[in-house]
Amino acid sequence: MERDGGTHYIVNEKALPIVLLKTVEAKELLKKGEVVTIHEAVDRVGMSRSAYYKYKDYIFPLYEMNKGKIITMHLILKHLPGILSEVLNQIAESEASVLTINQSIPAHGIANISVALETRQMTINIEELILKMEQIKGVQKINILAQE
Repeated sequence: MERDGGTHYIVNEKALPIVLLKTVEAKELLKKGEVVTIHEAVDRVGMSRSAYYKYKDYIFPLYEMNKGKIITMHLILKHLPGILSEVLNQIAESEASVLTINQSIPAHGIANISVALETRQMTINIEELILKMEQIKGVQKINILAQE
């Protein structure tokens, strides 16, 4: 995905340097009104103001970037009756709009599915939706492939 001249990646927080996580934490404190100034926010999380200013425009929680976007997910599901229906029900409950669904013929008891969602009307963030879908019996894995 291209924006502001750079390539974007989805990275698990466990792989991020602590300074990036602290930047997100400081931004959250400011957003929630728990602190008034950037100076207070960076002091609270234990980082320098220069590091905050260096990274603040380059790191966002996924839920901040998903509103009004098209997100494509890849799901690996066990070949069980009704499992795709349960996944689609979770998507419907979140009020995301399904744009496309592609499903392979199940092989060795596993089905590969890609789903493109429009997120403009979602009532929960994409991370919450993924967590709910992962709770469905037979959902093996969910990855976000693309975000536009």
